[in-house]
Amino acid sequence: MDYTTKLAYQSNYWYNDGLKRANIRDLTGAITSLKKSLQYNRDNIASRNLLGLVYYGRGDVVEALTEWVLSKNLQPKENIANYYIIKIKEKKDELDQINQAIKRYNQALDYCYQRCEDLAVLQLKKAIEMHPTYVKAYQLLALLYIMDEQYSEARKNIRIAHKLDKTDDITMRYMHELNQVRKSRNVRLVDDKDTGKKKKRRQTVTYNIGNETIIQPVASGLKDNVGLHTMINIAIGVAVGVAVMAFLVMPAVSASRQSKVNKQTVKFSDQIATQKSQISALKKELETYRTDTKAAEEQKQTAEVTKSSYESLMTVVSHYSTGDMSNSALAEELLKINAGTLGTSGKEEYDSLTEKIYPKVCESLYATSQKNYQVANYDTAVTNLEQVVQMDEGYQDGEAMLLLAQSYEKQGEQDKANAYYQKIIEEHEGTQAATDAQEALDTQNAQKSKKNNN
Repeated sequence: MDYTTKLAYQSNYWYNDGLKRANIRDLTGAITSLKKSLQYNRDNIASRNLLGLVYYGRGDVVEALTEWVLSKNLQPKENIANYYIIKIKEKKDELDQINQAIKRYNQALDYCYQRCEDLAVLQLKKAIEMHPTYVKAYQLLALLYIMDEQYSEARKNIRIAHKLDKTDDITMRYMHELNQVRKSRNVRLVDDKDTGKKKKRRQTVTYNIGNETIIQPVASGLKDNVGLHTMINIAIGVAVGVAVMAFLVMPAVSASRQSKVNKQTVKFSDQIATQKSQISALKKELETYRTDTKAAEEQKQTAEVTKSSYESLMTVVSHYSTGDMSNSALAEELLKINAGTLGTSGKEEYDSLTEKIYPKVCESLYATSQKNYQVANYDTAVTNLEQVVQMDEGYQDGEAMLLLAQSYEKQGEQDKANAYYQKIIEEHEGTQAATDAQEALDTQNAQKSKKNNN
């Protein structure tokens, strides 16, 4: 098995694994497998399209469209990604709602950073209402409820996120935290019940007389002056309570609040940093895909040009050897060839043919163009002279280029004519063609000056 076949095999293996995971809504696992598939073969259209569907199932529509657009660029025809993109575009209202939901989610993140959790909750509720499969919105809303100790609401939202994606790491972590909270609360309730039973046992005395069981309250030794003792105990309790509040409880409450605020700040900072890193990674990945797609397209175009050039060269060689094609027709085929794409032997063959064919064709076309110019058939003259200049730009020391410029000028294409006049002056200095070109430009400048003065 060669290297290319191994890569294709591995890519298809991870695609099948991603498909199995997607069928059981293990979307996070499916994303991981499909990304591995694309690492082995970026041109695996099936993997890329399925990755887009998985993203769409999680509510990440932007990521889904990114994958489908890349897939469409890699394979424009017979690609189901075209169908997905068209369907999304047809549901314009739904797409607008999804866009608004994403904006509200980002606004909620900003509110979290500003310590405005209530506003963040409102934005996330609206985002979920607009986009019911938006997993990230459910996760952030559950996190806010956990921090606010509204555990029932947190469970409700995290369960929905779990139904949408069974193995998302963030969802699983939040569910674990909620389970820990529930266990700790159950243990506290059990302790409270046991303590209550012990107190009740201490407050009563049980004994048997014959066949009867007597339950009697514990006798108090303070039978006299009950009212006075009660007042004294209340006063002492109030004093102790005030002292405890002042020196122990209030500082502890303040410290607890500050600790809670610091923890919330750290959590939100981590959340925002995670989101920013995800966005940055997606941008880099998208840029990489675009670069790779552009490079692949350029390579494809270069290969097509090279193939076309060799086919044209083989055609010219065949017809030149059999003599069943005119030199003009052979010259037209040679002009289609991009010599830069030919190898060493191909370039040598190309140069040999052009040296034999081009001079004859240039001579014939130039003579015909002179006659066409004399009878004011400028269109034909331009067509022929363009071929002459393409075959030999400096033919007749620039005379062919000069006649082409004059033909353009007669056609009213003054800009093209002037461009060639200037080129003749620069490249054929000291020739008659350069002198005539300079005279033509001087005449134009003189006419412009005369019009301006008038």
